[in-house]
Amino acid sequence: MFTIDHVFAQELTGPQKNAKRSAENYLSFSGFSRSGLIEQLSSPAGDDYDIKDATIAVDSLTINWTEQAVRSAKNYLGFSGFSRRGLIDQLSSSAGDGYSLDDATTAVDSLSVDWNEQAVRSAKNYLSFSGFSCRGLIEQLSSNAGDGYTMEQATYGAQQTDAC
Repeated sequence: MFTIDHVFAQELTGPQKNAKRSAENYLSFSGFSRSGLIEQLSSPAGDDYDIKDATIAVDSLTINWTEQAVRSAKNYLGFSGFSRRGLIDQLSSSAGDGYSLDDATTAVDSLSVDWNEQAVRSAKNYLSFSGFSCRGLIEQLSSNAGDGYTMEQATYGAQQTDAC
């Protein structure tokens, strides 16, 4: 998960030590990217540390960002259906979690995911708030503007619903 880097060259100031403790606390219960953790620590809606202090605090920790991305991916899969591409996009987007594309891809590919079942979950979710024709649902599930499932996964997902 993470370990303290005992060879960190810079002695931390009081605020940086506090930010480091806050970072360790966040990492104890959730996955964070480097940018996401710094944002959480420095945001007025978060801990409101100075961005420099938050950055130094995060960088004073030795964190396996790919492991953090795995934690985040598992969390997303726990509450919603995602395609492989959609999950990688969510993890790597600056509007999402902010992991590097490499960390996000490695994390997602390390998981054992039934992408067909994810397509079924997504299809059922769409049908819970709107009507779709079979072809329309497949298009929504497979399009680049939609979920990004393969055509085969999208077809399977749609066929498991009452849309087809």
